[in-house]
Amino acid sequence: MPIKKAQLAFLTSTHTVNDLYQGAVPALLPYLMVQRGYSYTAISGIALAVTGLSTAFQPLFGLLADRRPRGWLVPVGFLTAGAGVSAVGLVHGYVLTWLCVALAGVGLAAFHPPATSEARVAAGRSQKGMSVFSVGGTFGASLAPALVTVVVGSMGLSGTPLLIMPAVVMAVLWVLRRLRSRRTETAAAAGVQAVVAHVPDEWRSFGRLVAVVVGWSVPYVSITALVSLHAQRTLHAGSGAGAAVLTSFTAAGAVGTLAGGWVADRWGRLRAVRAGYLLGILALAGVLWSPSFAVLEVCTLLCGVTMFLPFAPQVTLAQDYLPNRPGTASGLTLGLAMSVGGLTSPLFGVLADAQGLRAVFAAALAVFVLAACLAFRLPDRRPVAESAAAEPADGEPARTGA
Repeated sequence: MPIKKAQLAFLTSTHTVNDLYQGAVPALLPYLMVQRGYSYTAISGIALAVTGLSTAFQPLFGLLADRRPRGWLVPVGFLTAGAGVSAVGLVHGYVLTWLCVALAGVGLAAFHPPATSEARVAAGRSQKGMSVFSVGGTFGASLAPALVTVVVGSMGLSGTPLLIMPAVVMAVLWVLRRLRSRRTETAAAAGVQAVVAHVPDEWRSFGRLVAVVVGWSVPYVSITALVSLHAQRTLHAGSGAGAAVLTSFTAAGAVGTLAGGWVADRWGRLRAVRAGYLLGILALAGVLWSPSFAVLEVCTLLCGVTMFLPFAPQVTLAQDYLPNRPGTASGLTLGLAMSVGGLTSPLFGVLADAQGLRAVFAAALAVFVLAACLAFRLPDRRPVAESAAAEPADGEPARTGA
């Protein structure tokens, strides 16, 4: 199946807008502390509202999207996320603020399963196409702090209603594009569904992949939460250096996501996944044992690239393991499995207080090694698009490769 570049580019744009609001919530937290006097505990509760509800609701929206095509969840998702974030400055009181952020989290959850499924169809057999779609979200999240600083920094929290404008503009574009391409997409969806009906789901392989993603999310959350402190407190670097190393990890992750799609297209998905985990072990070990900030910076960059090499191939593998439930597959892998890393963060905080930050990175490395071992037991599977092109032999349905 050839890549549909225009459709994929548009879906990537919607991903940018959607994840803009995911990044806007942490960017708003300092303003809430200063202008409303919220404590660290209160701020943590607001942060959990968007991340916890987003990851918990994604599998539910995936099940909903799998019953029949619900493309309307895409604009409803980013509009709801935008509305929740924009309403933060209009309400007063902690409970109402928390509910607005929770609404944004539900919107973020509604967007991802149907959008990821549509992006997979648009990308065809290209893993690089899916990596571009994934990077769209990273780009949106990285734009959020600048947008919030410009709007809220100049107008205060009363300016948050302006933050809904990207979602409104994208929703109008989505409606215009959907009206123009509705017939073509309906016919294509019917053809894909006819092929999928002959391909069974592989729940055992999918469960193993979920375990791999869980093992990935734990060190990922540990690095994003603690690498800046590691630079400052363990290696005695300044606060600017701590911020720089975290930014390096995020930027390198975007590069790694794109590189993973290219590697998967050229040498196969499983090679991209396994290479990412093997090289990631070395990079994460470098973060753990870095003797100086310069070494930490280099190892963090390598860690970002290598850890994100498997990102796009894992998404397409999940959907090919469950071809009849692509929304469920993306919801469980990108949502629930990813949230486990966040749930373990308090435990790592306790470990850091007791044994220091190096002990945290050592534990994260051990988890990542287990994930790598499981990654080498993942079977490959022929994508649905290839199954459609395969000719059945002796009157039997085409078999999928493992």
